[in-house]
Amino acid sequence: MELGWIGGRDTFLNIPTLFATEDNERGGNRAGRRIWRWAWGWLAVGLTLGGCMRTGAPPARPSPTVTVMKPVQEDVTDWEDYAGRLQSPESTNIQARISGLITETPFKEGALVHEGDVLFVIDDSPFKADLDNKKATVVKDQAQVALTKAELARSQKLLATHVIDQQDYDTAAANYQQAVAQVAADQAAEETSELNLEWTRVRAPITGLVSKILVTVGNVITGGVGSGQLGTQLTTLVSVDPIYCYVPVPERTLLKYQTYARSKGETVRDAKIGASIQLENETDFPHKGVIDFVDNTVDAATGTIQVRGVFPNPDEILTPGLFARMRIEGSGPYKALLVPDAAVGTDQNERYLLTVGADGAVVSKPVVLGRLFGTMRVITSGISANDEVIVDGLQMASIPGAHVKTMEAPPAATATPAESGTSAGSGS
Repeated sequence: MELGWIGGRDTFLNIPTLFATEDNERGGNRAGRRIWRWAWGWLAVGLTLGGCMRTGAPPARPSPTVTVMKPVQEDVTDWEDYAGRLQSPESTNIQARISGLITETPFKEGALVHEGDVLFVIDDSPFKADLDNKKATVVKDQAQVALTKAELARSQKLLATHVIDQQDYDTAAANYQQAVAQVAADQAAEETSELNLEWTRVRAPITGLVSKILVTVGNVITGGVGSGQLGTQLTTLVSVDPIYCYVPVPERTLLKYQTYARSKGETVRDAKIGASIQLENETDFPHKGVIDFVDNTVDAATGTIQVRGVFPNPDEILTPGLFARMRIEGSGPYKALLVPDAAVGTDQNERYLLTVGADGAVVSKPVVLGRLFGTMRVITSGISANDEVIVDGLQMASIPGAHVKTMEAPPAATATPAESGTSAGSGS
């Protein structure tokens, strides 16, 4: 057996090198086998140590890249959102004033009709005959007036010459007065007949959308004037331009509106506070109007008060009874700093933004949040207009003090609402 050096360039291991002897080949030497196992074990250790010593330290991890933007400065307006129902300013049940037979219904169901349009026609034959009779009675009694007037004139002359006594003169005067009164009564009856004839045309009292026909041609209806009962309902009619939206407003918000209105020197009813509505299939509250009515009492059971907005509706899209969301202006325009709402972090009850300092280190800044405008959040305090706010890559920069590389956010990421306040929410 001889000693040999086994190892790498920098590491050498002195191990015995065992040459097989004639006795080992014959398999009788146990000590020889133990020496072989010992030699191979140290050889493996030497090779491992040599490899480790040749391997250098791992390279330093590069700083992560994050997307940053400066807060957007914008004029915004606060709004509050409420759920309500659309309601027609005017609605009426169409009823006949006279009784008679329906002969025509010259309108299209569901159509827009204008004030004065004929909706139903009642057979006017008996009313024309009645009017002719009343006119004839007036002519007859006017002749009686002329006769009694002439008799009164003669009686005056005869009384002056003492041909007749005072009693005969008084009788002639009374007959004349009775004739005049009878003509007045006849003329009133004639006017009534003219009205009845006019009422054979049932006209729309307002401009609006007409409902379905409830009584068809050929049916006899009952009038509602002077009969002591309601007339037969023929259809219904509702106005649609403008249209109302009623919403319940909490008393806390009402106080806010009163403060805002007083800043204009007016009441909430007179300040014409801006409002807008949207239907269930709409976005961005496209229909603009104003607040024109506030109820006179707060409901003690709910703590709310009824507020009404009025909105133009020339294209008749807004239908009475539809559900709508109404947004009411809660302040005048004011300057605000906005950042993407997704950039705001939460730590228990504290909200914060991650910013990048001049040295590239991440800085966590507690902030106070304002209202949400689309995807942008108003920050009322905690940051300045020059802060570099991290808006993407937040997970890679979640440890304050870590150093990062920055990249400016693309213009689309910093977009703000096109119209101030149109997408403001009611929450904060």
